[in-house]
Amino acid sequence: MPLKFFNSFGMTLDLTHVVEDIVRFMQTDTKRHYKVIIGTDSLGLSSGHADFVTAIVVHRVGNGGRYFWRRAEFGKFHTLRDRILKEVVTSLEAAHALLTELKDVEGVLWDFEIHADIGEKGATNALIQEVVGMIRANNFEAKTKPYSYAASKVADRHT
Repeated sequence: MPLKFFNSFGMTLDLTHVVEDIVRFMQTDTKRHYKVIIGTDSLGLSSGHADFVTAIVVHRVGNGGRYFWRRAEFGKFHTLRDRILKEVVTSLEAAHALLTELKDVEGVLWDFEIHADIGEKGATNALIQEVVGMIRANNFEAKTKPYSYAASKVADRHT
């Protein structure tokens, strides 16, 4: 099943068109440095299911950016740990799909990060090592709160 995303204007795009928009955005100013970031946030629903939103953010460092997002609903989660781990797995799956299509981009300096919606304050504190370990085991840079804006701000905006 193809991944469907929305841009900030509400237009539906498949992953190929998201990649085309990202490349076009980065190629408008090839002298700049870019960060391509993925983050997922979730909201528990009264049914016990959870609403997950994954965001792809393209940050032109020092000068704005673009973002794309998608929503998915997953089955029941009995613990916060299970839901957080599903957020990370969802981000990792999106990252692998995105990087498969972005791997051939040349002439632009860009880094890749995965943002996790966890931090030292609150109930997710105990999960930091586990989540960061999962992300690093997949050879990605991991960011947590307060630096995980793709998950805690952009994706959260659409949950």
